[in-house]
Parts: sequence; structure tokens; C-alpha cells
Amino acid sequence: MSGFAKGRSLAARRRLRGGGQDGFTLVEMLVVITIIGMIMALVGPRVLNYLSESRVKAAKIQLQSFGSALDLFYLDAGRFPSSSEGLAALVQPGSGISAWNGPYLKGGSVPNDPWGKAYVYRQPGEKAPYEIRSLGSDGQEGGTGTAADLTSAPN
Repeated sequence: MSGFAKGRSLAARRRLRGGGQDGFTLVEMLVVITIIGMIMALVGPRVLNYLSESRVKAAKIQLQSFGSALDLFYLDAGRFPSSSEGLAALVQPGSGISAWNGPYLKGGSVPNDPWGKAYVYRQPGEKAPYEIRSLGSDGQEGGTGTAADLTSAPN
């Protein structure tokens, strides 16, 4: 090294050599973006599948919770809420119910299903005293996969 270069700092030597512009080239950036895209293409569908499966599980848990709350309502009132009263009878006393000891659901309101739609309550149900149904991700009766209806009725 010459005497001139010895006394200079590393930054000063870089400025003399190449203008001091360190960084990534366009090709390096494109390679990194391509690798990230390939990873997302492999991982993304699995993550979305887990998300949709977890919504189905959450709906099943909510349906069980409604079933327990309806059983408590039945023990107090001697009947299940009518279709016109709906699940709202679990959080607010309806007219003509003298032995209401609710609210039977935590939070003071009836939650929507994991897809943001209201649960459908029928009393009497087709094969049981009541039926609670989530219409799935599509919000329509029928369907398959995550769009399938989820139904809870007492055994």
C-alpha cells in the first residue's frame, strides 16, 4: 500500500475507488423477490386452509355453547325460546318468562358465526326440540367444505 492510501480511512478509500455506492444489484433483488414468491406460493395455501378449518372449529364450539345455554334456559323457563324470540332470549328476558335467570351467554349479546353472519335458530327443529344452524362461509343453505352448514340440535 502506498503512503497516501495508508493514512486514509476505509470510507475515504472507497470513495476514491468506486464512488462510495454500496448496495444490491437489480439481479440480486429480483432473485430474492423470486425466492420469497416461491416460498409464499408453497406456504400460503396451507395457512389459508388452517384459517378456514379454525373457523369451522370455532363455529362448532359456539354451537355447543348455545346448546348449554339453551339447556339452562329450559331448566329455568320450562321451555326453549320460540323461533320468534330466537337466541336473543338467552341474553334478554322476553315477555311471559317469569323464571328467567340470565343472561345465559357471556358478553350480553348473541355472537355471529365466524364468518360474520347470524346463526339461524328454529324451534321446533326438524328432528329435535330446537335447531341452531350456521350457514357456513357462503351464507347459503347447503354447500361443501367450509361452505357446508353446521347444525346443532340436542340428542
